[in-house]
Amino acid sequence: MARHRVVYRLGVKLHTAPRSAYVHARSAWRGLRRVAGIEAARLASRRGRADLSVFHEFAPPPSGGGNQFLAGLVGELRRRGLAVEVNRISGGTPVCLFNSFNFDDRRLRRFARSGCRMVHRVDGPIGVYRGFDDGTDRHIFELNSELAHATVFQSRYSLEKHRELGLELRDPVVIPNAPDPAVFNADGRVGLSAEEPVRLITTSWSDNPRKGADVIAKLERELDPARFRLTFVGRSPVAFERARIVPPVPSTEVARLLREHHVFVFASLNEACSNSLLEALACGLPALYVDSGSNAEVVGGGGLPFQDAADAAARLDELVERWAELRAAIRVPSLVETADRYLEALRP
Repeated sequence: MARHRVVYRLGVKLHTAPRSAYVHARSAWRGLRRVAGIEAARLASRRGRADLSVFHEFAPPPSGGGNQFLAGLVGELRRRGLAVEVNRISGGTPVCLFNSFNFDDRRLRRFARSGCRMVHRVDGPIGVYRGFDDGTDRHIFELNSELAHATVFQSRYSLEKHRELGLELRDPVVIPNAPDPAVFNADGRVGLSAEEPVRLITTSWSDNPRKGADVIAKLERELDPARFRLTFVGRSPVAFERARIVPPVPSTEVARLLREHHVFVFASLNEACSNSLLEALACGLPALYVDSGSNAEVVGGGGLPFQDAADAAARLDELVERWAELRAAIRVPSLVETADRYLEALRP
C-alpha cells in the first residue's frame, strides 16, 4: 500500500498524497523559493553599483586553495578602495569575475546583462585532476562559451591541457595565484642545522588519493628517522608510521607550521596551480615535488622534482645539500602584482 502524507502550505491542508509526490512538491516549492529569491535580489540591485562583482561560493576557513586565493584577492582589491560585491551584479557594475563552476550558475545567468564584462577564472582540467570525467569540464566549457568575454588560466599547463582536450576557452590569459603576504611569509623562519633532523612538511586540505599521500607515506618509510622528521597537515586517506599528524587548521596556523620546517614535500598530481605549494614557497621552504601538472612551473628554481617515492628519497638528499642555494632561488608571485594583472584582464 502506498504511504500517504498530508501536505500543508501556510498551515492549510491541501491534499493527501503519496510520499513520492510530497517529496516532489517540497522540492518544487524550494526551487520556486530559490528563483523568487534570485529575482528579488536582482531587482533590488538594479540601482546599485560596485567596481567589481565576484561569483564564488566562499567557505569559512580552513578551506581549499581556490577559496583561499579568491578571499585574498578580494581582500587586496578592497584594500585599494574598490567596491567588490559577491554573487550579484548591480545595475551599474561594469565587470564580473566568476570562478570555475563553484557558484550558482542559475543566479549568474539571471544577473548577467549586456554592458558587463564577464571574466571566467578556470582551473583543471577537472577530469585530469580528479582522474575521471564526470562532465564537469564540459559544463565549464559551456558556461565559458555562453557567458565569458575572457578567461583566466592559473598556469600555462592548465591552458595547454585544455587545448589538448579540445576545450578552447574565450580569449585566454595566464595569471598565477599568489598567497596573502600578510599570512604567508618567511619572517622568523627556522634555518637548517647539521645538529638536528631535517623537518619535512606537507599540507593537504583534500583527502583525494591523487593528492599523493600514499607516495609521501612510502617516502617516510624509506627515510632515516634519525635524519628526517615529517609533519602532515590536513586530511590523509592513508596511515603514516611516524609522521606527526595535524588536522586542518586556519591559514595563520599553517603558515606558522611551515616556518618551523625546512622542506616542503608535494606529491599531488595534475595541479593547475597549487596554493599549498605557493604558500610553502612564500614561507621560505624549498620544495621536493612530483613532476606533474604545473608543479615545475610553479616551483621554478626553488626546489627539485621527483618521479616516485624511491626517486624522492634520493632527490631529498640532493635538496638538503643544496638547501641554501634552492631557497635563494625561490620566486613567488606577489599578491599585488597578481591583483594588477587581474584588473588588467577585467578592464572593460
